[in-house]
Amino acid sequence: MVKLTVKELSNIANVTIKTLYHYHKIGLLPPKEISEAGYRYYGADELKRLQEILFYKELDIPLSEIKRLLNEDAERTSTLEKQKKLFEKKIEKYQRLIQTVNTSLEYTRKGENMDHKVMFKGFESAEEWKQSLVEQNGYLKERYDFELDTHTINVDEMNKMAIEAKHFLDRMADFLRNGVTYHDPSVQEHVMNHLKFLNQNGHPTSKEDYVKQTRFFMQDDFP
Repeated sequence: MVKLTVKELSNIANVTIKTLYHYHKIGLLPPKEISEAGYRYYGADELKRLQEILFYKELDIPLSEIKRLLNEDAERTSTLEKQKKLFEKKIEKYQRLIQTVNTSLEYTRKGENMDHKVMFKGFESAEEWKQSLVEQNGYLKERYDFELDTHTINVDEMNKMAIEAKHFLDRMADFLRNGVTYHDPSVQEHVMNHLKFLNQNGHPTSKEDYVKQTRFFMQDDFP
């Protein structure tokens, strides 16, 4: 019969005691029993559940979603098969991204510009975009109690916005590297063209709003 203390489970699973306490607190991983002295003990079922939790965490799934998934499907075989499929999809995605990185390196070393569509080839489905936004969404929820709507993702629109963002930032970086100040007409024209793009593509933004957004992004500490 398996009966592990918090410290023993922490050592076996390579997670902190603080993490196990947190999982207990939010109802994600309750201990098998709690002694009269308040000591927590974990059994074989808890070990298996913790493994499933950690698999989902490796897939960048938020704890609240992990709890829902495990509570909805308590059958271990089904859970593991589902996790296997998710890992396989992630591997396929990373293989495509590695290929895109290699292509980007080739173009960079040659001093040539990549086709914008090729540049974002790693993000080809709504699910891939959704997974790429998991970390950002978790941060927004924790920091600002706000969640991005990832239920209706338009892949073409997301890629279009990503291409524009990269083009805008790359040009701004060139200005900085070359010592071109914000007073320069070329900088102001570049910013105005970017604002025009946003307003023409479903993101109405005034000059004042854009200044506020820029200040916010500069102050925010998202990694």
